[in-house]
Amino acid sequence: MQEKNRKSLTNRLNRIEGQVRGINKMVSEDKYCVDIITQISAIKSSLVSVEALILENHLEEHVVQQMKGKDSASVIKEMLKIYKLAQK
Repeated sequence: MQEKNRKSLTNRLNRIEGQVRGINKMVSEDKYCVDIITQISAIKSSLVSVEALILENHLEEHVVQQMKGKDSASVIKEMLKIYKLAQK
């Protein structure tokens, strides 16, 4: 993984981890449900952003090399798998 992406992902994941801990605290303190749902929505959005960055990194580092190596059949199969996972 590219170093710039690794640092960005680590920071984002640490932030998400803190948000999850915050939600756990909100639940244990019986906070207002809508406030908890709002925080959950923010985490989901953050995870989508992390997923997109990891996919971008994968395309830049691995898929391009595989395509240059004429391994296009496995690349297509892998990209379809990723697409299907993203649709869930």
